Amino acid sequence: MSASIDRMNPSALPDAGKFGYSQISIVHPGPLAFVSGQVAWCANGTPAPASLAEQAAIVTGNLQGALDALQATTDDIVQMRVYMTDLQAETQEIAMTELTRFLNGAQPSLTGIGVAALAGPDLQIEVEMVVQVAS
Repeated sequence: MSASIDRMNPSALPDAGKFGYSQISIVHPGPLAFVSGQVAWCANGTPAPASLAEQAAIVTGNLQGALDALQATTDDIVQMRVYMTDLQAETQEIAMTELTRFLNGAQPSLTGIGVAALAGPDLQIEVEMVVQVAS
């Protein structure tokens, strides 16, 4: 689907575009899908790996699976929320490296949120998204 989403990085706000996301996403009329937070759990039951980079790769794979089910692309993502149990500069860089690769130039609005825990004690990252879908 060709999304009808306008991206903005107004000069009054920091330029988020150089970090791979937008400060503002304007969605024109159309249905939205709210995708539950995806963690490093695989459909085959494989346990989450210990490394954040490997967890982020599984998370983005799960996000891609959701996009495929919606017949959408990363350009259709309006907003993402990234929850991390150890949100600091170096862990954020690890997560954003994988997320930027996944987004492949799409620049949805994005929020990073540090949390005390996720749904399992071994989980370090969870990402949810809002996606514009074809009517």
